[in-house]
Amino acid sequence: MPMRSPLATAQAQLDAYNAKNMLALLSCYAEDAELYGIGGELLARGHDQLRARFQMRFAEPDLRARLLSRTVVGNVVVDSEVITRNFPEGLGTIEYLGVYEIEAGVIKRSRVAFGEKFVGCKAG
Repeated sequence: MPMRSPLATAQAQLDAYNAKNMLALLSCYAEDAELYGIGGELLARGHDQLRARFQMRFAEPDLRARLLSRTVVGNVVVDSEVITRNFPEGLGTIEYLGVYEIEAGVIKRSRVAFGEKFVGCKAG
């Protein structure tokens, strides 16, 4: 099987997230992948910790990420998205920025930032 390009890897990750397909999602990440907040704090390392993090999100019935823009520079992909979520205070959206460092067709490191949260509205 040919190695996925950084663009194809980022798209496969987004598609698997929106399908809530854990196996497909984890296949986009290296076994020892690291997920960081944009400030450098480690949020998850490896498939077990990633699985636990994504399982919480996948329990939300309205979970959906909508891609606003994507930039690819070499093996780095930057996605700007709006994510529809089921927050404790109600249905809403949150701004999201993901920076994915892709090696050998899988995400090796990811840095994420969350922006403004809006409750009471749903992204299309």
